[in-house]
Amino acid sequence: MTQNSPILTTTRNALLDPLQTVTGIVERRSTMPILSNVLIENSRGQTSILGTDLEIQTRTTAVNSNDDPDFRLTVNAKKLQDILRTLPDQAPIRFYQKANGQLELKSGKGKYTLETLPAEDFPLMNVESGVKACFSMRQDALREMLTQVQYAMAVQDIRFYLNGLLMQAEGNMLRLVATDGHRLAYTQHTIDANLPPCEVILPRKTIAELLKLLSFPEELVTVDFLESQIRFSARNTIVVSKIVEGKFPDYNRVIPQDNDKIFQLSRVGFLSTLERVAILADDKTKAVNLHIAPGLMLIKYSNGKEEAQEELEIAYQGAELEINFNVQYLTDVLRNLHSDDVKMAFGDATRSMLLTMPDNGDFKYIVMPMRV
Repeated sequence: MTQNSPILTTTRNALLDPLQTVTGIVERRSTMPILSNVLIENSRGQTSILGTDLEIQTRTTAVNSNDDPDFRLTVNAKKLQDILRTLPDQAPIRFYQKANGQLELKSGKGKYTLETLPAEDFPLMNVESGVKACFSMRQDALREMLTQVQYAMAVQDIRFYLNGLLMQAEGNMLRLVATDGHRLAYTQHTIDANLPPCEVILPRKTIAELLKLLSFPEELVTVDFLESQIRFSARNTIVVSKIVEGKFPDYNRVIPQDNDKIFQLSRVGFLSTLERVAILADDKTKAVNLHIAPGLMLIKYSNGKEEAQEELEIAYQGAELEINFNVQYLTDVLRNLHSDDVKMAFGDATRSMLLTMPDNGDFKYIVMPMRV
């Protein structure tokens, strides 16, 4: 039998927004059914929602009400989210706890009864208490750094440390690096701190959740380096993640120092050209040929049956060079930068290319050529 008084009275938006902050990490097909649920608890008038997959955990404050009683329950994250999504904006919502433990949600003339699992069975990560280093920075600055490098992470590589992103801090400098062994993206940013040397490898899933967290550009995010975890705090949300074990490669060794064939060109113009040429590319043949000559870059692609060719004018007067690259490795970086122009520096046909942004020494992108 449903209680006469609701255990939570709120609105659709007040609950849906924080719920969506948490549900990205929730396992829909976990071997532990309770990990498909979120933990909702109300204590002293403050309601919070928590989700975890035991590798990463997110807790966010949902709504505040001094009139609602304290409670703890777990409910299927996807079902609750889908119900809330279909309700009108700002629709009033009331939660009732039934005698058999089920959760009853009422809104307008609608009523939904959802199964719950005991809150005491919900597994929580053991969050470490000791902080090795801590700093804060603007959310838009960290988001920009992540955007500049995250696409270069490996996907399901047996070298598991390449499937994450290196976060390295020392003194007043924060560095992020990602590589899949064929290309490497590097960015750095000055922070208001004086930190001891710290570095961790962030899992791919953590990066996805962090990008969602950083949604208030001018506000700060606080980063805590723990012993074997890392914690990000922003506004009403805290994300705690385990880190990837392993030693990240020495990225300084692969950054070209003496590439002498250098020119600058429009990022958007180069990207548009490559995207048109790449229309013919398939999974097996992604090699695009760049023929660099004084004043001109010829971009060619052929899969044996079809071919594409375009020309771009460039401010270059050096020796000619012909070199091949995976076209996706070029379009990935160009899509994730926000500069008007990019600077490209080449050596010979066997050496990696260095791509940077003019008047910005904080970003570097290195890509190895393809042998065709």
